[in-house]
Amino acid sequence: MFEAGLLAGKRILITGGGSGLGAAMAQRFAGLGAALVLCGRREQLLQETAERLRASGAEVTTHRCDIRDPDAVEAMLEAIWQEAPIDVLVNNAAATFIAQTEHLSARAADAILAPTLHGALYCTLGAGRRWIAAQRPGVVLSILSTSTVTGRAFTVPSAMAKSALLAMTKSLAVEWGPKRIRTVAIAPGAFPTPGASAQLQPQGRSVDPASRAPVGRVGHPDELADLASYLVSDRAGFITGEMVVQDGGAHLRSSGAEDLLAWSEADWTAHRTARAKS
Repeated sequence: MFEAGLLAGKRILITGGGSGLGAAMAQRFAGLGAALVLCGRREQLLQETAERLRASGAEVTTHRCDIRDPDAVEAMLEAIWQEAPIDVLVNNAAATFIAQTEHLSARAADAILAPTLHGALYCTLGAGRRWIAAQRPGVVLSILSTSTVTGRAFTVPSAMAKSALLAMTKSLAVEWGPKRIRTVAIAPGAFPTPGASAQLQPQGRSVDPASRAPVGRVGHPDELADLASYLVSDRAGFITGEMVVQDGGAHLRSSGAEDLLAWSEADWTAHRTARAKS
């Protein structure tokens, strides 16, 4: 399945492609022959990742874009299409942090919903419109979470956003399937990255994510990248509207938030204070 050239001829846009799982997928896609378009808010990070990929022979372009802004998304997609259409969109950019839901302000909730839900929707609609107008096939892969299966306390806006994107994945599979557009998703479990760990494993939270999974470990980024490579490839052409859970069985034990139920008000106050200072 993973022979050289599996993704040859495909141009793939990855949101949040400058770091973490986005960068891991970019590296794997490039190794399988894809041309890459990486977008994100941090220009320096994008350029550093792009240079690493180019050093290994990859074709990479970058676009600094705040996907929370629909006009910025449209401008980015227009610029991308002027060079060449994409064949695959990977909705990877997201935001989250732990909080007692009753303490969330509207601004804090929107800080999660805007990139995770609205940004992914803007990108999907923009790419889908262009594919349909040109009668081109396309694939949308959305990186979700196991909160779509279990729900998750203390990250409610993120759980809402990811669940909404799962509904989008299922709905567009039906609506856009006849137009040769597939929509698929991955629900990762614990794949520790510096950004996610800082938000979800703050000081004071000592539960080892590996202990939640029956397989006894966390995921490796290359494992998610392999699954993503398969799902966006033509080998997965008969799969649409589906989400694959990749968490070592952890969601069969818990939602991943139960330890936070034991936090005292003093623990939460200390956490809010630390976030405010960061």
